Amino acid sequence: MKTNMKHQLIPFLLYMLISFSPFAQKITWNTDGGSYTTLEAGQVVSVNPLSGQKTVLVSKELLKPSNSSESLKLRSYSFSSDKNQVLLYTNTKKVWRLDTKGDYWVLNLATKQLTQLGKKFPASTLMFAKLSPDGSKVAYVQQNNIYVEDIATNTIIPLTTDGTTKLINGTFDWAYEEEFFCRDGFRWSPDGKSIAYWQIDANTIKDFYMINNTDSEYSKIVPVEYPKVGQTPSACRIGVVALATQQTTWLKVPGEINNNYIPKMEWIPNSNDVILEQLSRKQNEAKLFVCQAQTGEAKVIFSETDEAWVEFNNRGGEAIGWDWLNNGKEFLWVSEKDGWNHLYRIGLDGKAKLLTIGNYDVIDVLSYNEAENIVYFTASPDNARQQYLYKTTLDGKGKLERVTPKEQSGTHNYQISPNQKLAFHSYNSTEVSPINEVVSLPAHKAINEQESIVAKLTKNKPSKRKVEFFDIKTADNITLSAWMVKPANFDSTKKYPIVFYVYTEPAGATTKDEFYTGFNNLYLGDMAKDGYIYASIDGRGTPLPKGRAWRKAIYRNIGQINIRDQAMGAKELLKKSYIDTSRVAVWGWSGGGSTTLNLLFQYPEIYKTGIAIAAVGNQLTYDNIYQERYMGLPQENKEDFIKGSPVTHAKNLQGNLLYIHGTGDDNVHYQNAEMLVNELIKYNKQFQFMPYPNRTHSISEGEGTGLHLATLFTNYLRKYCPPGGK
Repeated sequence: MKTNMKHQLIPFLLYMLISFSPFAQKITWNTDGGSYTTLEAGQVVSVNPLSGQKTVLVSKELLKPSNSSESLKLRSYSFSSDKNQVLLYTNTKKVWRLDTKGDYWVLNLATKQLTQLGKKFPASTLMFAKLSPDGSKVAYVQQNNIYVEDIATNTIIPLTTDGTTKLINGTFDWAYEEEFFCRDGFRWSPDGKSIAYWQIDANTIKDFYMINNTDSEYSKIVPVEYPKVGQTPSACRIGVVALATQQTTWLKVPGEINNNYIPKMEWIPNSNDVILEQLSRKQNEAKLFVCQAQTGEAKVIFSETDEAWVEFNNRGGEAIGWDWLNNGKEFLWVSEKDGWNHLYRIGLDGKAKLLTIGNYDVIDVLSYNEAENIVYFTASPDNARQQYLYKTTLDGKGKLERVTPKEQSGTHNYQISPNQKLAFHSYNSTEVSPINEVVSLPAHKAINEQESIVAKLTKNKPSKRKVEFFDIKTADNITLSAWMVKPANFDSTKKYPIVFYVYTEPAGATTKDEFYTGFNNLYLGDMAKDGYIYASIDGRGTPLPKGRAWRKAIYRNIGQINIRDQAMGAKELLKKSYIDTSRVAVWGWSGGGSTTLNLLFQYPEIYKTGIAIAAVGNQLTYDNIYQERYMGLPQENKEDFIKGSPVTHAKNLQGNLLYIHGTGDDNVHYQNAEMLVNELIKYNKQFQFMPYPNRTHSISEGEGTGLHLATLFTNYLRKYCPPGGK
């Protein structure tokens, strides 16, 4: 994708996914580690990276149902353990964020028979289908109940029958999905005789009503079960249902089921036990329990506390997977308990051994091999903006070793084969668009020199767009990460307007050395050519690999400490002679929209123009899992929520404000906009307001929306913060 994207608009959510997705192509390594499979031209293809040979495993012809001339359009696939069957996912529909409802089919590769699952159910209503360990059955969720279907006979047996819109079996409510990334809510036992599953009881959660005024003559109410901050969470428990009896045994995890969370659960290998993580309501205490599936008895084996919050230990962005060692007697776990995000080896007896030692953060654990005594992970000890592959030993005696070549400065991601001999490697930086290769490990040598990243970089010159990274030390003696893109044909004797892009909350960082950093996807044109300085700053609380103290300084301080860091960083930057302090603009989306509002209201002497999109105007309106994790309970420290909310400071508006919100935003509700607008009206503060009917948090739905939003953004910025050097 080119940087001069005039009229090539990307909806914001898609832009974020592109920006942070490690791989343009999804691959699945085969268990032998010598080849991988992927979707290519609507077919499942096996690729031998050593020879480059491709073999079609599932052709379009095999994907044609008997009563159709059209092949199934696959969204994803998975193979049975014996590779004789393929579970196919198609005809998908979105549930809140992702396409998690659809149709499932099973293809028998030996007989070429293609069988649809759940035929008696309406189209596109099955969720999270998974083959049993022996490949004879498939389990799935439909309308919040779990079913198991025999592949040979298509006999369907309900394993739960009490599911409703509020009593949820095998999947999750809005808050769990949004904040814990929990979607797939059931697990086959290793012997295939039972299934462990989450049950969420959201009957006590109030519905938030959104209004659809555009699709009919009369308005329609769109309810969302949404626990606001301070409200008691939905009740959560784990059950184990036996296929033979369809009877559920509930695990006897101590504590109130509506005052704790369970973000992770898996079966322990080679056993009939389940392991799970329980987080306290305030998320400042985590406990790991081992539970007997037959009796439900639960025993805590490990616990951790933090004065702020304990990170829930998700894996790959989802609450799936547990990294087992020693035949299921030990596992890998990541913790900040020594001040850095480090990797530990924990036994079922609770004993923990530190594997990564030093003042650096483990960013993500990628692969481990007990036979070779190696664990691979990403980290960047010397530059928090970047990411590289490192390794150490699993016995705790090894040293930190960098694997990524030093000459490839930027951000690196890997999908490592099971035997750790090969890896699919993706590299990008602000000067290098995303490129891929397959390398051998541990030498990190491209297996095909002509298709290597080095060869591709030789053929394609880096981007001419120059993003300057630097640090800023503020008056508070805090060192902040920052970048700047100067105007084309920059003249240091002139004064230019500056536009700050902000987020600065725990959910994201803006100063990473990635290709889309420094690019404004909402601006119609080229900001540099038009004569803008574009910049961004990451303050305390952002999830950079700078240690626990950096990240958790924001506890109970959202809207305060992060806002001051931004303002003090901008104040230092504005000392440069070539910046016009009368033309200072700021913009952001979601948490960045909240930051934009707070900066305009709290520091009007610095920021003259702001564009805030989908902002949380009042922290007391947001969901309990996110807001309580970072702010505590409003019953105990409500004043912190009030101090950090833009609505509290709206009366101080002096500059130019464009405020944008979708009326169908299920995440940051439109009520935030109306509360803030009311406050601005109260104090006779003039501003421009743009509601987008029925658009969600991404404001991407509806014909013409992307172009309209970008035009609005661009015209407002040019009018109130005119471009060009003077």
